[in-house]
Amino acid sequence: MEDIRKLTNVVLKALALGMGVATVVLSALQSLPLEAGLSMLALGLTCTALAALQRDA
Repeated sequence: MEDIRKLTNVVLKALALGMGVATVVLSALQSLPLEAGLSMLALGLTCTALAALQRDA
């Protein structure tokens, strides 16, 4: 059970980081609509919050 929790935590953090990096890169290339960028950042923030909640539980 602990291994699954650790793996889930790593996946959530990696997804949050990936969304942040992708948003920055696509914005720099000016190929990202505002709505898509906000959705990507919201997903990354949600993953970060879930990882933090898992750690505290």
